[in-house]
Amino acid sequence: MTALDLGVPAVPGAATATTDTSGRPSDARLVDSWGRVATDLRVSLTDRCNLRCTYCMPAEGLEWMPTEQALTDDEIVRLVRIAVERLGVQEIRFTGGEPLLRKGLEDIVAATAALAPRPEMSVTTNALGLTRRAAALAAAGLDRVNVSLDTLRRERFAEITRRDRLDDVLAGLRAAREHGLDPIKVNTVLMPGLNDDEAPDLLAWALEERYELRIIEQMPLDAGHSWQRDRMITAEQILASLRTRFTLREDTAERGGAPAERFLVDGWTGHDGGPAKVGVIASVTRPFCGNCDRTRLTADGQVRNCLFSTTENDLRRLLRGGGTDDEIADAWRVAMWGKKPGHGIDDPGFLQPDRPMSAIGG
Repeated sequence: MTALDLGVPAVPGAATATTDTSGRPSDARLVDSWGRVATDLRVSLTDRCNLRCTYCMPAEGLEWMPTEQALTDDEIVRLVRIAVERLGVQEIRFTGGEPLLRKGLEDIVAATAALAPRPEMSVTTNALGLTRRAAALAAAGLDRVNVSLDTLRRERFAEITRRDRLDDVLAGLRAAREHGLDPIKVNTVLMPGLNDDEAPDLLAWALEERYELRIIEQMPLDAGHSWQRDRMITAEQILASLRTRFTLREDTAERGGAPAERFLVDGWTGHDGGPAKVGVIASVTRPFCGNCDRTRLTADGQVRNCLFSTTENDLRRLLRGGGTDDEIADAWRVAMWGKKPGHGIDDPGFLQPDRPMSAIGG
């Protein structure tokens, strides 16, 4: 089987990527035709979640992926190993859905930590269950966590997530800090008329707790395809709100491929003893596609070269069809070579991906 044999759609309506690689340089890394190199791998471990956030999925949840379609622990570890050893990936982020729902997470982390060179590892989680697993994850080799939290108010939390679990999230954050999973980053989405007045309170709390707050513009990745640009809170609005109580200065440190535009908060110290920071991820109004260094692997083994891609390349079929490590690595290179210059949200013909964020992985 060759790299060009890829392409069983993962979901109904998903398109298969086809790429002309005639101009691709002889480079073992995940390069694309615009000169970018992917060194950051986001691995979705499940499409399931134990919250029902209103901007992500309906109250009844979604139709979950059949178990047989999902990659096994061994298959995930093999793909991660190929990415690190053959393709130059340096950072692994385990995502979902909710990755703590994956029973084998600690084993996957431990196997990843044993790779050479050892990649940096993190998990993006809602923190439910983190009190029970933080110690084991730290022992397995996890470096840090990103925790999704949109409000500090119990009633709002229940309204946004459709679950009364705020205390469990806060306890999970404390457990992560207790076991050294630093720096702890807290990801927040602001929504008009719901929690858009809470940015200063969230930053004050994060500064006191020595977490790094990152406020994210809502993106067109909801299951109901109801996102409207004129109904989202923009980076400009986020910063204006924060500056009603804090003095912010642009962080002059090299940003590289990091999605967050970071600002120093005058008068505050961060977890590492340096200036405290707050980040704004403005994927819509201040896109950073030109420096993107990410590649994504879905829970069913599809490569997505962009979060907003409408096509995928199937590595699961290679895995289960006897493909060698070389063939899989080559297929991954083909997938990344076809990456577009940007996500195209502002293009008149922009189409939202069929998969919602919970099925893609953050």
